[in-house]
Amino acid sequence: MENKILRLVSPHPPSVNHYLAHRVIRKNGKLMVLTYKSKDSKNYQEKFARYVAQEARKQGWVKSENKFQHYYVDCIFYFSRIDDDANNYFKCMLDAITDSNSVWIDDNQVCERVLGVYYDSKNPRVEITIRPVEYIGIFKNKICLSSFEGKCMLCSRYGRNCSILKKAKQGYCMKEINEHYECSKYKKKIIKNK
Repeated sequence: MENKILRLVSPHPPSVNHYLAHRVIRKNGKLMVLTYKSKDSKNYQEKFARYVAQEARKQGWVKSENKFQHYYVDCIFYFSRIDDDANNYFKCMLDAITDSNSVWIDDNQVCERVLGVYYDSKNPRVEITIRPVEYIGIFKNKICLSSFEGKCMLCSRYGRNCSILKKAKQGYCMKEINEHYECSKYKKKIIKNK
């Protein structure tokens, strides 16, 4: 999966400023503001989610069921106007990709990045490239994780399903592991001879 890439092209999604709509209702004699998804947001999300699901199948993307797997979402924005703000367009777009149920479990797994902003009034769009990140939990890559886990196997805590290793793989920063990936709770396993 680490070399897998998914490429998508999105029309401009509704911005965060137009994602939600509001109306005032009266409940128990009091006024309340009710927030709901705007019609434009619903329409965009339904259409784009279908497109994403089709493209994921066509491009052979395999959805990971690992909720700790993160993804880079690299975007190049082509705006029709010079005063648009790229950061306002991620919410609706990422929710639609999540709704496709074919790329990731939840958009809290996403590291979104703007790689460029250009202007094309005839064809405004967002070109999207999705790929898994290199890091695994707190480890910068598979090599760091393998090295750390190799040493863990020699620790007396390893056979007892070490919570430090488990949390480190999930991305939790802990005082027990320093910046050189050394664990302060490491205790060499004693192997008894028969």
